[in-house]
Amino acid sequence: EVQLQASGGGSVQAGGSLRLACAASGFTFDDVAVGWFRQAPGKEREWVSCLSTNNDITHYPDFVKGRFTISSDKATSTVYLEMNDLTPEDTAVYYCATDLGHSSSYALCHSRPTNWGQGTLVTVSS
Repeated sequence: EVQLQASGGGSVQAGGSLRLACAASGFTFDDVAVGWFRQAPGKEREWVSCLSTNNDITHYPDFVKGRFTISSDKATSTVYLEMNDLTPEDTAVYYCATDLGHSSSYALCHSRPTNWGQGTLVTVSS
């Protein structure tokens, strides 16, 4: 059974940093795409970053480029999202996701993944 357990959310002031983690299990971690998505109150879910674990290719939308970094630790099957220079617009529930049908990070980010973690809340105050 695919399981994704996200953690690391919290409350920070604008300009601060947070590091999210997503512990994955139930699938082969070293040849899959994994990603982070978020959903702010009243808004649709959007992709934040994706990574292919077999070649470490990453993708980011423009609004997080230079501020967010996705990475993975294959030894522990964990995906991280380092978030710096946070703004109130980054306030959202953040979800990690994967889809065993996608090993391409680009494909994952531009599709609706089939497997989701439970989400972790990030609140950024001004």
